[in-house]
Amino acid sequence: MSTTTMTTALPGRIFSHGTDVHYGDFRDDLLRNGFAVVKGAVPRDRALKYADEIYDWLEEFGLGFNRHDPSTIHKDHLPDINEKGMCLGYAISHESFTWAVRQEPGVIAAFEKVYDTPDLIVSFDSVNIGFPNRTDIKPNKPWPHQDQDPEKPGFRCLQGLVNLLPNGPDDGGLIVCKGAHLLSEEFHEAFKDEERIWSWYERSVYSSTKEWYGFTDAGLQWLRDKGCEWIKLTAEPGDLLLWDSRTPHYNLSSKTSQPRFAVYTCYMPVEDATTKQLQTKKMAFEETKMTTHWPNAMHVVDLPVHRNGELDPYDRKKPRKPVQLTDRGFKLTGIPYLEARA
Repeated sequence: MSTTTMTTALPGRIFSHGTDVHYGDFRDDLLRNGFAVVKGAVPRDRALKYADEIYDWLEEFGLGFNRHDPSTIHKDHLPDINEKGMCLGYAISHESFTWAVRQEPGVIAAFEKVYDTPDLIVSFDSVNIGFPNRTDIKPNKPWPHQDQDPEKPGFRCLQGLVNLLPNGPDDGGLIVCKGAHLLSEEFHEAFKDEERIWSWYERSVYSSTKEWYGFTDAGLQWLRDKGCEWIKLTAEPGDLLLWDSRTPHYNLSSKTSQPRFAVYTCYMPVEDATTKQLQTKKMAFEETKMTTHWPNAMHVVDLPVHRNGELDPYDRKKPRKPVQLTDRGFKLTGIPYLEARA
């Protein structure tokens, strides 16, 4: 019987000392499985409060949505939310509830442990608002992918989301391929001559880079042959879900009546961002634009929002109220670090 020698935790970001390192916390799951759930990163009562604020936000459009009336869960009564639950307009990435979640101490602390530094910047990513049993939009089909360029291997980015409502095994949400992050280089060497597939997301958001890879049926079979198992993560309000950007993943639709609300949160060390990227990030913050999960503003999202084939008159470029930040929250924008480099 073979055994693995585990060393004690060493300073430095995760994966910097290989995978035979024992931390005694969620980082062990990240190393081994490529994903982890940090329980109670946000106190449950605050998480539910943020969910209520999202309901308020939906109702305040004045389109007829009522959280207590399931019949109003319809595209005519809601802002534009695609079949995957993503809302990519309306300045939602800079709304009060979005920034409140980003500034939660327990969320920030998890990323501080992963990168072994307090000097972090945060993405201006989206919010997932998933209502079950929708027939007014096209069905959500599986789109297994990794959010990392296959030609840039190794650990580069840790993705995350804060779950705001109960999310059981049949309630829809994140599904991840266990252990596949450790096979990423081997996989992409085997499939280096494969024709890349494209998705709505890559076409619209990642049009200028390769920081996305969609898995074909052949690729999924390769992962199965290697013994990789797909796991549906479950979570309570306030749990933080984390995954290595090399980990194949997608989201499932709910089989129950339970909605799913989640705020995407991703942080990285400011030292990984160039001055030019911090300048772009400053622009995105000041103009309240969205970015993808890359906190160094590798991709700024400024997509048109449509309603019935026309530009949505309810779209807006600013949040309802100006962004309110703590001192720590302001550092997460990257602006103080940019000023220090001047």
